[in-house]
Amino acid sequence: MRNSERKHNDNKSIKSRLKTLEKNFLASLKAGKKEDAVVAFRAASSGFDKAAKTGVIHCATASRKKSRLGTRLAALK
Repeated sequence: MRNSERKHNDNKSIKSRLKTLEKNFLASLKAGKKEDAVVAFRAASSGFDKAAKTGVIHCATASRKKSRLGTRLAALK
């Protein structure tokens, strides 16, 4: 029971971080700051990859989110 609670808390913090990274990327896109958006995209991609590697999210979910964010970044350029 202690293990599952610890893992639940760890997973919750990682998912919260992913949402924050995605929100930061979308905010920089909306502001039209291309350089900031590229940096935020790299951070978000890295976060999604790390979460998928540890099993917090499914690898297909990480791929889908990275692809959609990358498409939005390409549309800005």
